[in-house]
Amino acid sequence: MKKSILTLSLAASVLALSACSDNGSGDSEVVVSSEVGDITKDDLYEEMKTSVGKQAVQILMIEKVLSDQYEVTEEEVDEEFESNKEQMGESFEQFLAQNNQTEESYRKVIRLNLLQEKALTEDVEVTDEEIEAQYERQGTELNARHILVEDEETATSIKEELDAGGDFAELAEEHSTDGSAADGGNLDWFGVGQMVPAFEEAAYNLEVDEISEPVQSEFGFHIIQVTEKREVEDQPALEDQRESIRLDIAMSKADQAALIPKVAEMMEEANIDIKDEELQGALDEIMNAQAAPAQ
Repeated sequence: MKKSILTLSLAASVLALSACSDNGSGDSEVVVSSEVGDITKDDLYEEMKTSVGKQAVQILMIEKVLSDQYEVTEEEVDEEFESNKEQMGESFEQFLAQNNQTEESYRKVIRLNLLQEKALTEDVEVTDEEIEAQYERQGTELNARHILVEDEETATSIKEELDAGGDFAELAEEHSTDGSAADGGNLDWFGVGQMVPAFEEAAYNLEVDEISEPVQSEFGFHIIQVTEKREVEDQPALEDQRESIRLDIAMSKADQAALIPKVAEMMEEANIDIKDEELQGALDEIMNAQAAPAQ
């Protein structure tokens, strides 16, 4: 599942409640009634403004300026939604509940994510060769084992033992710091996107039985051995995945830090006038970021 540049729960709450702020203050329409008092749209707007007001203005204006420049279709949102749902499987409903989501509000977050991706990747070049290579990788699963240690010196020493004929499983049981140690470092089958990028890149570049040099990731230093390879069953045709693969590659190349300055430039051109005095200055953080790269 693709990650949002914005905080998921905050973005979803703001987008789901955005209708409450459309009319601004002064709306006495009752949205909740009870014997102990009613809640009006104005009450809800004021509470939202107090709790997440400035962040709400930021997120809503980011969505508006991006929507003015880029188009995200319902088909694109549906495709990403179904992909995420399939990826999370039975835990999808739990994921929604933990983030105070409904399917509708989560679709709003997906739409915002896709707008951000299009803004980030519009000038990123991806070649047909890169797409075809990634498609081939996605069509292959690996069975591998590893030895994970905390420092490069230890990893290098273990690699030397392996090169001298040391037993991989025994060395994994003796030295590896993760749960796979008890099983000789075995990780079982995995495919693209299931391991951290550095590990995946190294593993997919290995031949069967080849042992890698130490590979650094956020978990430490890995020594990897691929024991088997197999083709993924029923992989969709390349043409059915070309655009999604292109976008994934483009996102991996994109400079995500460039998004906010780009958005700031769009906001400046939009001549935004914040009329609520309590929310004035809400966009200062974004607008000031426009000058940051030059500094």
